[in-house]
Amino acid sequence: MASVYALNDTQPVSRTLARGVGSCSQRLAVLEAVARAGGISTRVRGFLVDGSFWYSRFPRLRRLVPDTVLLAWPEFRTGQTWLNVSELYAPLDALSAANPRGFTNTGPQTLFEALSSTAVDWDGSTCGSDSCSSFDLSALVREDLGRFSSRDELFAAHGQTLCPPARIIGGALLGRRAAGAADAPS
Repeated sequence: MASVYALNDTQPVSRTLARGVGSCSQRLAVLEAVARAGGISTRVRGFLVDGSFWYSRFPRLRRLVPDTVLLAWPEFRTGQTWLNVSELYAPLDALSAANPRGFTNTGPQTLFEALSSTAVDWDGSTCGSDSCSSFDLSALVREDLGRFSSRDELFAAHGQTLCPPARIIGGALLGRRAAGAADAPS
């Protein structure tokens, strides 16, 4: 499933699958749905992340990026333990050894794509007594909203980052950007 920039975090999984493309949030929702279909319980943790995290991704639209962005970060129940999506492929320390630079949101790799090869730490759990690692993103978390039984519950409680008109206009702008990138020579 290819990546696109989209602003509707509550898009039904069936629509994302039918389109064959989705934003990071939409692709994470597909991952959650597949897990639940396989009998694995899921939940999400809500974070308000500093909008500056997305500035390098959208340099021309920087002024339109909200101060904070609501992020639904999935967790999966494996046995008696809840595992966050950052650790689906390997423990954070193993991923950090494989890619010590961490995820910076500056290259072509999206947050969703980074999960398979890069430690993504929103909690600061990789911070030691003297410093934090390059993959610790906890300084960007403005508020931890807690855990919710589903992303639907999170968005019902806190809304989406943008109001409907802004999602429509922003989606049209980002859709053109994605179309232009798809047509650009590689």
